[in-house]
Amino acid sequence: MKILDKYLLKSFFKPFVATFVIVLFVLVMQALWQAFENIAGKGISLIFILKFLYYTTLMIIPQALPIGVLLSSIMALGNLGENYEFAAAKSAGISLQRLVRPIGILAILLSGINFLFLNNVYPYAVFKQINLKQNIKKKQPAMALVPGSFNADLPGYQIKFEEKYGEQENLLKKVLIYDLKSNRGNQKVITADRGKIVTEEGSRYMTFILYDGNYYEEHVKNARTTAKRKKMAASNATFKEYEFNIDIGNSFDEGKLDSLSNKGYPMMYSLKEIKDTIPKLKETYYESLDLRAKNIFISTKAKKLYSYSDSLKKKNLDSITLQNFQLKEKITILNSAIAKTSRVFNTLKNNTESIKWRRKILNFYDTEYYNRLAFSLSCVILFFIGAPLGSIIRKGGFGMPMILAIAVYVIYFFANTFGKNLAEESTISAFLGSWISAIIMIPVAILLTRRATKDKGIFNIDSFLQPITNFFKNLAPKKGKKI
Repeated sequence: MKILDKYLLKSFFKPFVATFVIVLFVLVMQALWQAFENIAGKGISLIFILKFLYYTTLMIIPQALPIGVLLSSIMALGNLGENYEFAAAKSAGISLQRLVRPIGILAILLSGINFLFLNNVYPYAVFKQINLKQNIKKKQPAMALVPGSFNADLPGYQIKFEEKYGEQENLLKKVLIYDLKSNRGNQKVITADRGKIVTEEGSRYMTFILYDGNYYEEHVKNARTTAKRKKMAASNATFKEYEFNIDIGNSFDEGKLDSLSNKGYPMMYSLKEIKDTIPKLKETYYESLDLRAKNIFISTKAKKLYSYSDSLKKKNLDSITLQNFQLKEKITILNSAIAKTSRVFNTLKNNTESIKWRRKILNFYDTEYYNRLAFSLSCVILFFIGAPLGSIIRKGGFGMPMILAIAVYVIYFFANTFGKNLAEESTISAFLGSWISAIIMIPVAILLTRRATKDKGIFNIDSFLQPITNFFKNLAPKKGKKI
């Protein structure tokens, strides 16, 4: 290896290690801060908190690696320009392409490492972390309850409350509980101004103690029709204190934070596993669509609509079909049409959310597959933006390079997230949604590389102003020369 290549790799590798560690630390601390509220003070040992940080670090490494490549490439080339080493290399006949070649090879190598990480380590870390979170919630079931929305995690109940407070966050304010154990709708409703959750480690029961509330229950066990249900009695009572237990299942008996359950998210799978799962999901999805389409076809009795031969057609028929019938027949036809249309409409309305959710799950797997392939190339794409950008600005250190790196990565990450969200909602294809950030950034990288090769700035104002100035000069009348 030539001395120049060693020097360039050294000038790149030093800031890369520093920036990578700093970015990784910041992102891990951000993730810890978001989860801190649900972990701190819950009786969780330090070992499991460290495990949580370890899995979080493994998940964030593929995200921190491209930022480190981008920032260190700007700093390395910026330092060369600021110290006039870049100019010296050019005067010696060394082109920009030859100068950055060893760093470019290293960026490609880092992209390969990023791909292996995304395909093997990242699914493992997501799998372990999600199971760890779920088992922590099982150890402290009250942690699973979120204020401000209905919680359906507890079997047979839907619970909503405004606020969760106290040292152990087991005190509730403005509680609303629907008892759904009978599978007959919201027949039993409990409201209370205050409440408290009492649980013992290893117990399969969660105890709710409610204060200053109301209890309402409809007795409709033997009523089969709506008319009978309206006549059935209902219980209504107020209470100062009301206590009841909820069976939270055998799975809470173990209390093992290291126990693992089955994989349930596409992030937990490798690319091969995702590729094998997608055809099964597509087959199930299209079978569901075919089944619903057949049901609608049968319910409308469209099969009975067929054409008569010309010899059987009556003469002098009105072009408006309904006008060929008597008034009573018209009413019967219209009522039948309204009833069938209403049934089909209700069927479609009831199945819409189910079909959308099936499609969204399929989109999750499609997007995750293409996104990993696209994101693994982010090191190369951001290097070919950072290297020419550093040679253009000719500023080293952490000041200007840090600002430019943050701006570029925010645009890249925002485009990637925006495209992914659109793909998950079926607005665009999963392939386009995953590659949209690369589609935006690759032309920028080509433009910056061309301008850096020609030793031009990012924006040449004269190149824009000169044609306009010449245009107005040509429009101005030429003054004749005086003799």
